[in-house]
Amino acid sequence: MEKSCTLLVHYDKGTPAIANEIKEALEGNDEPAKIDAMKKAIMLLLNGETLPQLFISIVRYVLPSEDHTIQKLLLLYLEIIDKTDAKGKVLPEMILICQNLRNNLQHPNEYIRGVTLRFLCRLSETEIIEPLIPSVLQNLEHRHPYIRRNAILAVMSIYKLPQGEQLLVDAPEMIEKVLSTEQDQSAKRDAFLMLFTCAQDRAINYLLTHVDRVSEWSELLQMVVLELIRKVCRTNRGEKGRYIKIILSLLNAPSTAVIYECAGTLVSLSSAPTAIRAAANTYCQLLSQSDNNVKLIVLDQLNELKSCHRDVMVDMIMDVLRALSSPNLDIRRKTLDIVLELITPKNINEVVLTLKKEVVKTQSGELEKNGEYRQMLIQAIHSCAIKFPEVASTVVHLLMDFLGDSNVGSAVDVIVFVREIIETNPKLRVSIITRLLDTFYQIRAARVCSCALWIIGEYCLSHSEVGSGIDTIKQCLGELPFYSISEEEEATASSKKDQQVSSITISSKRPAILADGTYATQSAASETAFSRPTIIQGSLVSGNLRSLLLTGDFFLGAVVACTLTKLVLRLEEVQPSKVEVSRASMQALLIMVSMLQLGQSPVLPHPIDHDSYDRIVLCIRLLTNTGDEEIEELKAKAQMSHAQPDDLIDFYHLKSRKGMSQLELEDEVQDDLKRATGEFVNDGDDANKLNRILQLTGFSDPVYAEAYVTVHHYDITLDVTVINRTKETLQNLCLELATMGDLKLVERPQNYTLAPESSKQIKANIKVSSTETGVIFGNIVYETSNVHERTVVVLNDIHIDIMDYISPAVCGDATFRTMWAEFEWENKVAVNTVIQDEKEFLHHIVKSTNMKCLTAPSALDGACGFLAANLYAKSVFGEDALVNLSIEKQTDGKLSGFIRIRSKTQGIALSLGDKITLKQKGGS
Repeated sequence: MEKSCTLLVHYDKGTPAIANEIKEALEGNDEPAKIDAMKKAIMLLLNGETLPQLFISIVRYVLPSEDHTIQKLLLLYLEIIDKTDAKGKVLPEMILICQNLRNNLQHPNEYIRGVTLRFLCRLSETEIIEPLIPSVLQNLEHRHPYIRRNAILAVMSIYKLPQGEQLLVDAPEMIEKVLSTEQDQSAKRDAFLMLFTCAQDRAINYLLTHVDRVSEWSELLQMVVLELIRKVCRTNRGEKGRYIKIILSLLNAPSTAVIYECAGTLVSLSSAPTAIRAAANTYCQLLSQSDNNVKLIVLDQLNELKSCHRDVMVDMIMDVLRALSSPNLDIRRKTLDIVLELITPKNINEVVLTLKKEVVKTQSGELEKNGEYRQMLIQAIHSCAIKFPEVASTVVHLLMDFLGDSNVGSAVDVIVFVREIIETNPKLRVSIITRLLDTFYQIRAARVCSCALWIIGEYCLSHSEVGSGIDTIKQCLGELPFYSISEEEEATASSKKDQQVSSITISSKRPAILADGTYATQSAASETAFSRPTIIQGSLVSGNLRSLLLTGDFFLGAVVACTLTKLVLRLEEVQPSKVEVSRASMQALLIMVSMLQLGQSPVLPHPIDHDSYDRIVLCIRLLTNTGDEEIEELKAKAQMSHAQPDDLIDFYHLKSRKGMSQLELEDEVQDDLKRATGEFVNDGDDANKLNRILQLTGFSDPVYAEAYVTVHHYDITLDVTVINRTKETLQNLCLELATMGDLKLVERPQNYTLAPESSKQIKANIKVSSTETGVIFGNIVYETSNVHERTVVVLNDIHIDIMDYISPAVCGDATFRTMWAEFEWENKVAVNTVIQDEKEFLHHIVKSTNMKCLTAPSALDGACGFLAANLYAKSVFGEDALVNLSIEKQTDGKLSGFIRIRSKTQGIALSLGDKITLKQKGGS
């Protein structure tokens, strides 16, 4: 629809029979039937029907009705019908409407009067409104506030019409009197809004006259006052001092909406620290609201204040942190983002203390999504420790309690934090290592275990730390081996029966000395155990590493092997007793061999991977070789001089030929880089590159131009080479391009100055919006110093191939049939080819159209003289292309039949048909 309308409802039953039914219902005496008929008539009008035959019936049978619903529908009908002719003059029959509206404005029922006044707010025809003005003005003094309120709005709407000031000359003065005597707050708000909109000076005068009573006004009126202040101060910045007092008085208003608007107005009017601080305080008070949407909006405002007035917001950081009491994660995340940018050396301790308290609260289990919230807090504490390393010592030990958190993300963040702190704070290394070894048994995630093992292997330096590290790993691995022979036989039998691996347990009777000096029998745990080694009825139950290994995580096993190797090699440096070193080495070797044995056993669902196997074997070789020729060879290589940072890197696999010189190799590497970024095509692709180079001008033209066309989904890049073949300087040379089809030039290339016999590379970008064969055409315009006229060289057209936008795709038979029935665009191409074999012709069409044959190969077997196949492709824009190939072999050996293309869009059907017509003859 071209005409504007305030109401739009879809209705799809626009038939003449419906119009006759509506007319009969309107002329009857059944009120519900009239209501239903009016609704249908309104919906038909909104959807483009004119229904002129209904107007007289409505005037005769609907206007007199006293039913409120019918009267409301009547006003909707009057709102949407055309009230003027083609020349803009009011239709003569509208005089009947005027009389009805006048009666409604004087109706004894308040509802009829009110809705009629509201209807007048949406009328713009002066000829209809002018006779009604006396009745509208009478309603300004009606006893009911509902009518007075709508009468004020009607006066405002009439006054805002192009000829409204002539119709209501003294309207502002009347409304000002109404404002001074009105007691209803809503009507008072509408009166002030009318003065604000139509007579701003009177509104300002009224505001300044009653400035001491603004805080007592209603919320609606206070909101209009703030809007007036913003408008006045935007047009005249010098007067903002007169209104600051009003804004400050409204900051204590009971309405939160008014307080919010006050704070925003204060920020827009003043950048003084006092004003910004008052606004920030107000926003922080609003953070106590229960509505999460309010909190998010307030946090957005605080974020804006932070970017412009950071110094003021730094003092409010603890007030902002109160928003963390909300259980909503979005609010907490936004709060932490704001706080982390306001941290200073003065407030870092308070902030970290608050974050620590929040972390402790997450352990209670009372709040939802504690794991995700804990992860956010850990990341925030990590950021604080990076900015201010001195606080790391106060939080690192607390966070290490969460290494075994069920939320893997939180545990990973903790271990990463620990890894960074132990590297950047050497003084904390001893305490962190001690704490890590004590809590290592709690870790449940393999990724966290891997990082913790790396820390143990890297920072266990003293004799006691190395010994504790080895003992901790041994305890968490449990008794060796990881399975027994009998269990292997049971697992093999079980796998043959139901292809499932039973739980793995062993009962090796070996005494172990406990912490209290007593003895206990040690046994391995099942693969689901994740608890600390504990004593259960005299048995020591092992923990996390064994459980993870028994699930088939051999990458973790390789990390364990590397860590043990580091610890044993470091033990050689800090332990004078060779016996102890040998014992530790043998224990480590036994663990590694047991892991290899476990990896090659049938008790696990999959064997050990080759990479983990090689890493464990390498660790075994390092521990078993103690000074032979291999070690000496490694030491000799280590003493060799290293390459300099600026030395050339020999990319052996990038070389295309052998025996190149250093300079040739450098050129080859540069070519490889260009090839990787699409700027250069190698020798094998020269034919493809030459196919995309198009000659735009003739060789005899003063300016020669050729273009290299690159098509990438939605973008076409033209790399145009322009050569000045004259002896003169070409000034203001410009490449002017235009497009036809669904192509759009992104930007106009700039002008250049081209020296004699020189060249210039000009790039142009073109956007593609649909799969359709497009054409790019244009010319080159330039000036010379001798001839002041502009010379134009017309360029050859560039045709964009549809094959650049479609690619083979697959869909089910039912989906293909559904799309074939729904798509409305079809292009039927007759078969005309020199190919005489049906299958060869099918393969030729598939290759030429870049489509996928959906018909199964088994359905194409045999030689019956007939062939039918479905082809399918999809464009980069998500459009579907369907092709049905139906051919028959004639008695003379030639093929006949049709190729039918269907698509939702006309562009694909036509362009693909042209492509098939061009390519179907075969041979190329």
